[in-house]
Amino acid sequence: MSYVESVLARIKEQNPNEPEFHQAATEVLHSLEAAINANPQYEKAGLLERLVEPERIVMFRVPWVDDQGKVQVNKGYRVQFNSAIGPYKGGLRFHPSVNLSIIKFLGFEQIFKNSLTGLPIGGGKGGSNFDPKGKSDGEIMRFCQSFMTELYRHIGADTDVPAGDIGVGAREIGYMFGQYKRIRNEHVGVLTGRGLSYGGSLARKEATGFGLVYIVDEALKSKGDTLVGKTVAISGSGNVAIYACQKAQQLGAKVVTMSDSNGYVYDKNGIDLDVVKQIKEVERGRIKEYAARVKGAEYHEGCKGVWTVKCDIALPCATQNELDEESAKILVKNGVKYVGEGANMPTTLAGTEVFQSNKVVFLPGKAANAGGVATSALEMAQSSGRLFWSFEEVDAKLKGIMANIFKNIDAAAKKYGFEGNYVVGANIAGFEKVADAMMAHGIV
Repeated sequence: MSYVESVLARIKEQNPNEPEFHQAATEVLHSLEAAINANPQYEKAGLLERLVEPERIVMFRVPWVDDQGKVQVNKGYRVQFNSAIGPYKGGLRFHPSVNLSIIKFLGFEQIFKNSLTGLPIGGGKGGSNFDPKGKSDGEIMRFCQSFMTELYRHIGADTDVPAGDIGVGAREIGYMFGQYKRIRNEHVGVLTGRGLSYGGSLARKEATGFGLVYIVDEALKSKGDTLVGKTVAISGSGNVAIYACQKAQQLGAKVVTMSDSNGYVYDKNGIDLDVVKQIKEVERGRIKEYAARVKGAEYHEGCKGVWTVKCDIALPCATQNELDEESAKILVKNGVKYVGEGANMPTTLAGTEVFQSNKVVFLPGKAANAGGVATSALEMAQSSGRLFWSFEEVDAKLKGIMANIFKNIDAAAKKYGFEGNYVVGANIAGFEKVADAMMAHGIV
């Protein structure tokens, strides 16, 4: 049994009932085999065994009182996975699906994503099975305050800097930051995604979506092509999807779909983003309302159908495993040429194989959606220096980071004989920096 296979067997034996973590570890470790085989010192140092084991897992209860005066209890998590290259960095997710397996998979992926940015940030992730949907502002505030009352003792500006994720936006970050400041009596950059009035960064909201389109644009340029005139299918209608749509339109593409957990809209004339922003950012409504407001637009129940729409570029921006083998085959049949992952692991392993075997340029999430965490790290830098950069300054830095990520994953893929395979390229490029740091630190 190879070193990689022995580590994977160990993961499954010691971490049963964690399918999402198994999936992420399998995908990453298999793609690292060429780099690992070229460096036998890694096995001697037990590097993979240490890499796949979080440095620390914190699990806690979160009691809070709803508007009816009833006590509710949720689970809270923070997985501090790897701090070899910098303090733990990664989002907090509030969603009913959250469990330890999902948080571990997200934290593991975050190690490599953060490394790819070129910035000094390690990998972590956290969250709760709390569902913000349908809750009043008062209920969300009380939950966030209770959540932070436990979490505060495990994080810090130079230790662990959480951010937002699904279910955690500006409102939730604000409530958590207020509670941290109240408990610790210090105003420091312990959370990113903060409001502009209390230390946040311009362009943070737009960063993941903009970054996704920037790296897709780099891939197109490498083929002598551009976004101009391309038809784009986007899933999701949150921050990532909205700002990916905005940047794609700015660069000359026509975006024809967006979705949520109930279904998707198709607009052959191109998505009217102002309408989507009104529905999603102002009214917190459902995407089906778009079809009622925009002439010629269609709404279809079931979000999976978004991948039946013919397009040149597909940008999955919703959630993990939303794009499976069947959907990948339909996209290929309909002529898709580029797929960029805006969400965390939105494509199944079988779906990824379909794209790669059909020569579709596939940009994995740890590279393609790294713009958000990159800008979070830029927010940390501004906090540390008591600085405030303009939107144009942050956006220019983001664009440069995404261009470098593409250059590095392309070079890593070529170096190990996998030209054009950006899954292998992203994993190896992210891994090498972390591995060098871990080896330098000794057995810790």
